[in-house]
Order: sequence, then structure tokens, then C-alpha cells
Amino acid sequence: MKRREFISNTIFASTATAFAPSFWIYPKRAKYKTALIGSGWWGLNILREGIKTGEIQVVALCDVDQNQLTKCKEEVDKLCNDQPKSYTDFRECLQKEKPDIVINATPDHWHAVIAIEAMKSGAHVYLEKPISHTLKEGTAIQKVARATQKICIVGFHRRYSPHNISGINFLKSGKAGKIREVKAFVNYNFGKGKLEEQIAPPQGLDWDFWCGVAPLVPYHQGIHPRGFRQYMEFANGIIGDWGPHWFDQILWWTEEKAPKRIYSVQKRGWRDTRANAPEIQMAVFEFEEFTCSWEHSIVNPHNETKTENVGVYFYGTEGVFHQGWQKGWTFFPNDKNKEIIHEDPQLNKPDDQNIDLVWRDFLASIKSGNLPFADIEKGRQATNMALLANVSAKIGRSITWDEQKDKIVGDKEANKLLTRTYRKPWDYPDF
Repeated sequence: MKRREFISNTIFASTATAFAPSFWIYPKRAKYKTALIGSGWWGLNILREGIKTGEIQVVALCDVDQNQLTKCKEEVDKLCNDQPKSYTDFRECLQKEKPDIVINATPDHWHAVIAIEAMKSGAHVYLEKPISHTLKEGTAIQKVARATQKICIVGFHRRYSPHNISGINFLKSGKAGKIREVKAFVNYNFGKGKLEEQIAPPQGLDWDFWCGVAPLVPYHQGIHPRGFRQYMEFANGIIGDWGPHWFDQILWWTEEKAPKRIYSVQKRGWRDTRANAPEIQMAVFEFEEFTCSWEHSIVNPHNETKTENVGVYFYGTEGVFHQGWQKGWTFFPNDKNKEIIHEDPQLNKPDDQNIDLVWRDFLASIKSGNLPFADIEKGRQATNMALLANVSAKIGRSITWDEQKDKIVGDKEANKLLTRTYRKPWDYPDF
């Protein structure tokens, strides 16, 4: 049986969350030397689930913020007896520890450089989404993964969540009918915000190194910790943050690998904040067999939504299917005489995710050499949709994408936006 078929079958879906943290046994000796690079709250979430497998030995924690590093170390020491060493420079960490596994949970602008260096050093990589800040970085990551034959899995835990698996199976069964329209959306109300005070970086934070390949901007607490996704120097806004999750669900459902044509518009300026990511964005992706749209707002929660304010609507000839997150999935049949079909989610606390299932596939792939279900190629294709939408919005016109040639057709200005100039002494990866 092929790995994709195994993971998507109903047996896996029904047993995927059978193991609770209290049932795990923590052996004294672990197999895979593991380093966490990016030791904030989400990186610790990933590492915590890795420790629960009993198959890793935490040899290193790395972060340019000593404050986060200290907190992470304290928590890890409660979870295991590995006594990992602390580093502030990922290069030193890779050279001295030579880890078998690297968890890359850094801000987006660091994803490519660290993932590539980790694989070249001999490590398999657990890479957080979006896989890159610019499109050609993703191309370079996949190129290195294939050249080194290292497993690079993307943190698409929604690919493994039982209700997401059964939801995609429902759609593929044809029960929703023929689907020609798909809509992905994330609508929250972030409030008015505040104009953050630009201050000296806190003691223990190497701000120059944190900015790294990106421009060196004045520090304020709106960027770090945790706020960087709303600053375009380091991330790509809501579509770059949430988009890859939902675009991946769409690409999982269809047989097509990428849209052919993309158009997007975005607006910002309504909130009192230094954040420069768009507060409202709409995008249209034209595929061969269907049309996909994206919508996000952080100034309006869109209370007219029947389900929850995130997810994907698949509009079929038999009804509307909502693939959601915290409320599972729901099918609303067009025939009012038929009952609504719903499945609740099975999510792990405290963050309503299924990272443990990503780890299960990651470790199995390392052992077998088979590509994981959330392979880097899947991460690149889903991330590309978000990045291409931002390119279209920036140049103010639609673009035509050639997936096979990895370029925008007939638009030199747009193609220039697929890369960026790194701040010295860093070099943009070879793609």
C-alpha cells in the first residue's frame, strides 16, 4: 500500500488520535539527535510532541533571543532528562551538535537559509509553514531536499487531522457533486491595534541577528515576540500565515498542482499600528477545472458566516461543504429534505492541533526513505499560492503562472518579486 493511501484511509483516520500524552513512555536513550531552532511558543509545541514519541534526544535549543531560550530550556527540562545545550547561532549549533533532526520554527524570513543549511549538514528537517518568505526560496529548499535525499516535512498538521482526512474523502467520493467553485477564508477582528513604541531591544535579544537576511528595522514589541507575521519584511500577512493551510486542503482535494492565473487586491491603513501587512485581501485563482477565491479581513469577523470564520467552502452541485478547524466539517445539501451532515474534530490541546500525527509520519519517512504525506513539495505548492497572490497585489495586475517552469509568464517585473535581496553578509539561496 502506498503511503498516501495508507494515511488517507479510514482506519488511520479513526485511530489517529488514540494516543494521549499520559500513555507515552519516555525512554532513557533516544535515537534521533534533535535540535530546535526557533525556541518560541510554537517551536516548543512541536518539540514537545517529538519528545512524546520517545524516539528523539534533544541535544540543542537555539534562538537569538536568550529570554525565549531560557524559558524553552526550563520547559524541556521538565519533559525529559536530555539536558540540551543552548545556542544563539544556528551555524554553530549545526556544526557542533550534528543533529539528525532539525525543527525549524523560526520566523518566515529565516526558513530557507536554516532549512537548507540543516539538510546540507546531514539533518532531516521539520519545517514550519509557510515554507519560505519568497517563492524562489521554496524552490531552493525543495532542490536541496532532493539533492541530499533528506526528509523535509512541513508542519501541515491539518493534513493529518482525522476530520480533515474524512472531509477530503467525502469530497473525493463525489457526495458533494461536481465542484467548480472553492472559497478559502479567514476573517477575524483584531481590533484597532496600537502604535507601538520603537524602543531599544530587550537585553538578551540580538536584534541584528533576528532581522538577519531581512532589512534591519527599529525594534518594537509589535514585531517580536510573535507579531512578526503582520510585517512584510519578515512574513506575508494573513494570506502568508493562514493561506498555506487552506490552500493545501484545496490542492489535496484536486488533481491540479497549481493555479494558471492569479489576481489579487489588498488594502491596509485602518488600524492604529505600525504593521504593514494588508488588513483586507481578496484573491482569485483560476485552475483548469475550477475557480478558487481567497478572502481575509482582520477588521471584520464576518458574522454572517454559518460555520466558523476560517476554512474552505467547496460549492458542489449537490451542496456546500465546509472544511473547518475547531468545529470540524459540515455538508449542507441543496435538497432541503436531506439532513445536514457533520463531523466533529479530534484536536489536541492546548493549541487545537495534531502535531503528534505529523511526527508519526516524519519518523516513519526517515526510517523508510519514503516521502512524507506533508512533503516539502506540498508545502511549496501551497505556499506559492499565497506568495503569487501578493505578487499580483503588489504590481496591480493579474499574472499567469507556469508551474513546470517555475516562473510567471511574460512579466519581468513580476518575476523579480519571486526573490529578494538579502542583507549582507547573507546570500540568497541557489535555485
